[in-house]
Amino acid sequence: MASLRALLIAHAPLLFLDAASARVQVGLIEADGKMRWHGSDNEAGSAVFAGVAALGVDPTQVGAWVFCEGPGSILGIRTVAMALRTWQVLAPEVRCVAYQSLDLLARALGDPALTVIADARRDTWHAVQLGQPLRRVPTAGLPANGLVLPEGFRTWSKLPAGLAVRREPYDLATLLPRAAEACLFHAVESPDAFLHEEPSYALWTPQIHRAPV
Repeated sequence: MASLRALLIAHAPLLFLDAASARVQVGLIEADGKMRWHGSDNEAGSAVFAGVAALGVDPTQVGAWVFCEGPGSILGIRTVAMALRTWQVLAPEVRCVAYQSLDLLARALGDPALTVIADARRDTWHAVQLGQPLRRVPTAGLPANGLVLPEGFRTWSKLPAGLAVRREPYDLATLLPRAAEACLFHAVESPDAFLHEEPSYALWTPQIHRAPV
């Protein structure tokens, strides 16, 4: 695991790609810490490449690609991962680094009493507290106080009435400097969306459809 400051020393400039929320964020951070960002509410398939173009960046000429592996929009995250796997073919020497959205927000807020959450569907939630690993908890297991939900993260499960939940901006230009010393980043060889566990599949025997007798 590495901090933003360590990444800048070793691999600047860094191209950030984050499609975990409804607002896709693309940014370039130089060795001196200077940042340029482009945000878009369009779908990730166009917003990611529009952001790279707006910044005037050749993605094969940066020191590292840094992307959010989740939790968040699986479609958006996998769109970014697809772009990265394509760029890896063109520029295999560029480092690929991942971070997690909720961990970044928790580190930036810096309060161990807060629980940062995102919808995990099927009445469960991704949840993380400062310095603790990411967990998946049922709705009934959420604490009654101190819940933080990043703005722009979609929800399908309904939170119980009476829970104190506050929305917190998910803005990388603000969050990253506040968490510059936190060890948030890890190298990945094959970019993809984060999963708590690998999916399992049931076996079935195919049968020819026949009309009822």
